[in-house]
Amino acid sequence: MPPKSPRKGAISRPQEEERGPTETTGLECDDPVLSSLCNQLNVSELVKVQAWQTYKRFSSDRSLDTMKKIESLGLCLYIAAVNADEMTFTFTELVKAVDISVSKCFNLLRQMDINMDNLSTKVDSAVMKLKKKYETMSHLYQKFQSTFNDIFLNQSNTENAAGSRYKAILEGSWTTYLLAKGKVLQMDDDLIISFQLLLCVLEYFIKQSPSDILKEPYKSSVSGLSVNGPTRTSRRGQSRNTRTSRQSETDTRIIEALCKANECPVDEVKNVYFSSFVDFLNSTGISSMDGLPKAEVISKQYEEVYQRNKDIDARLFLKNDPSLKVDIRESLEQERTPKKNIAGEAPLIPPQTPVRAAMNTINQLMVTLNSSCDEPSEILNLYFENCTKNPKSKIIERVNRLGQVFKARFATAIGQACAEIGYQRYRVGVRLHYRVLESILKSEEERLSIHNFSKLLNNDIFHTCLLACAVGVVMAAYGGNSFQTQSQAETAVSFPWILNVFEQKAFDFYKVIESFIRAEPSLTKHMIKHLERCEHMIMESLAWQSDSPLFDLIRQTKDREESVDHPEMASAAQQPSQNNPTAADLYLSPSRTTQQSAVTSAPTSSSTNGQGLVPQQPQQRSTSLSLFYKKVYRLAYLRLNSLCSSLLSDHPELEQIIWTLFQHTLQHEYELMRDRHLDQIMMCSMYGICKAKNIDLRFKTIVTAYKQLTNTNQETFKHVLIRDGRHDSIIVFYNLVFMQKLKSNILQYASTRPPTLSPIPQIPRSPYRFANSPLRIPGGNNIYVSPLKSPYKSSDGLLSPTKMTPRTRILVSIGESFGSSEKFQKINQMLSSAERPSKRTAQDGTAPKPLKKLRFDDHDEADGSKTLSTDSKFQQKLAEMTSTRTRLQRQKSEESNGVTKEEQ
Repeated sequence: MPPKSPRKGAISRPQEEERGPTETTGLECDDPVLSSLCNQLNVSELVKVQAWQTYKRFSSDRSLDTMKKIESLGLCLYIAAVNADEMTFTFTELVKAVDISVSKCFNLLRQMDINMDNLSTKVDSAVMKLKKKYETMSHLYQKFQSTFNDIFLNQSNTENAAGSRYKAILEGSWTTYLLAKGKVLQMDDDLIISFQLLLCVLEYFIKQSPSDILKEPYKSSVSGLSVNGPTRTSRRGQSRNTRTSRQSETDTRIIEALCKANECPVDEVKNVYFSSFVDFLNSTGISSMDGLPKAEVISKQYEEVYQRNKDIDARLFLKNDPSLKVDIRESLEQERTPKKNIAGEAPLIPPQTPVRAAMNTINQLMVTLNSSCDEPSEILNLYFENCTKNPKSKIIERVNRLGQVFKARFATAIGQACAEIGYQRYRVGVRLHYRVLESILKSEEERLSIHNFSKLLNNDIFHTCLLACAVGVVMAAYGGNSFQTQSQAETAVSFPWILNVFEQKAFDFYKVIESFIRAEPSLTKHMIKHLERCEHMIMESLAWQSDSPLFDLIRQTKDREESVDHPEMASAAQQPSQNNPTAADLYLSPSRTTQQSAVTSAPTSSSTNGQGLVPQQPQQRSTSLSLFYKKVYRLAYLRLNSLCSSLLSDHPELEQIIWTLFQHTLQHEYELMRDRHLDQIMMCSMYGICKAKNIDLRFKTIVTAYKQLTNTNQETFKHVLIRDGRHDSIIVFYNLVFMQKLKSNILQYASTRPPTLSPIPQIPRSPYRFANSPLRIPGGNNIYVSPLKSPYKSSDGLLSPTKMTPRTRILVSIGESFGSSEKFQKINQMLSSAERPSKRTAQDGTAPKPLKKLRFDDHDEADGSKTLSTDSKFQQKLAEMTSTRTRLQRQKSEESNGVTKEEQ
């Protein structure tokens, strides 16, 4: 039986459980540690009371036993201050007060959030934003250090004037950069603009520094400025405009040297310099200072910015402050490559920095677009001229109009001083847009043998979505997010932000994604993964928003053919991926669509017009809906399969039953998806079927396993729409909405005559997946297999990869000698280690450890049942690991004996 509905008026969200200070005066709020912290951080009585309530709620959690009381209370004060919008202290002041590092603070906050609803989504968002800023600043400071050392002679160890001058330049340039970043950028997670702004600051300090402290080529550049440009004395009498104009003529050589050394586009850095940095110098009074900026003046201005943002004092990087050190467990391990036929450890190879990775992506994009321009090419003009109605003027007008819209919205998001920078990126996107459009038309001409694409090229939605996709790819390339803790985290000016800028619906945008990827084979792996993630976000939630055209399309299709099941026929489910409709099919259904392709791709039957052709408008709607549902089913099943592998490996027969309920809900009860997430329906389907089958599987266990899947968000199970704008946890949604709607259907699976099970969707090879991507070994301990790339013959005739840089703990090249026996020992230690990873992947086949003290369990059915037993699976896993270790040890022993015999 499904669980009982929660008691009327029951509270499940922690924010709603909090009582006002008048109701809690009798509680133990006078704890001396808490009182001391409150006085030190200057918090209000309301925040103090709420922090104490949070602390008492967490105090019985065993996971917090190792935390010091002062650390726990400090984090509870932060949580309460965020929830109450009364932040009276900075994050640095907090970590200093409780004597921990910023990195450890983030880890402890994550540890406190092991329960489903302990931390609100508001706190989650604040912590993620702060962590993102901390990571960005850490990487930028590392880049600043290396770049600064390449420019200036290190005289920090001397006690003379040269040493003091070096330290003054070091501190002054970093503090000036922090001030510039705070003044220029409203959103500081744009890694590329942040780095380009850093180059501008360094360029300014190079000009102000004596040449004897500079390295080449900067020393020669400064000497050239002193000869060709005005002297410092003559500059004092010049007006600001005259000085800026003269600088624009002479500064190029230093900027070019910096850009060349850092592989950064010169034009972009110049744009940042003259559109943003010069105004910053003038507004802060730095441009009127003689020589180097006064450190105390700059530091005082930055203090105001830091106190206003209540975040991290990045000046402490200069002092190597312990509060900013990265937790050793969280630091990235350096990559290793195997030595070939050489004994000893493999050498350390520094991993690619985020800045370098972002620059490489941008440079690849620029190389691709080197031959393109931001105007229609001659070939495109020929296509335009072949149309019944020439669309050229309308296309150009749309591009120019949306460019101004994008420029304004980018400036609003990043900073008004960055408007021209945003417009420059937009023009790069326009070049990509025209390039892809030309490729799509060539492909359609070859496929259909027609030359008149008047309907397609005069379709506003098609053009706008194609342009949005191109600009979105460019913004993702500039995002530089490869270092983020969440692998698919995107910047705030990427996706779905771009949909709002261009006022396009996600369901319309998805139609162009696959054709866009196929039309541009030079897209990097980073760009393709971005587009794949965009498509998944659309299928998961964005296409199911209330204002989406998807719901009207579903209703129209059901009204047209109520007698035929909707929306996916068996023939459509088995359709090979290469026969999927193109973007042109999805927007307009071109005239050469055959009867066979129409029937196999349409979700409902359609009568032909006697010539083997389907009427265009009905075919257009059914084709786009059929393809959408086909992709949704595949994504939904893959995620369900991962969850079942983790939780129900002892009950494999349940997977298809759960899938049947899941698929039935998406097909017939699609209104449940309105303003909700695909994964919410998936988890509820799993829970309902397990209850009907008397399999004890709690929501807390489902949520624990769900958090281990890729691209998951805690808001998915913490913040679910109930009705009328009210949101609550997923168990409340199950009790009040899902179970009420599907109760009779769920109970059918407990009967002796269950309904017919839905077929498992056919999962073809993803059109976005690279053939050379490393594959994870199921059940392996962080073990991957990568295919050979450009193999060559080694001295002993064995094939060996020419380039191997996977991020693994131990890298072994099969077919070549290990070099030393220590690697065998490390493998043995890894296999026999008693410490299992805290995050288990779905492939492990082991039910994850349930979340502790899930408060939503109060609404779960109190049937006294226990969680699924995992002893047998653990024993099996242990036996496999022991067998592997024994085999490796035997192999090592035999090889050792063989060497001994040869020596004898």
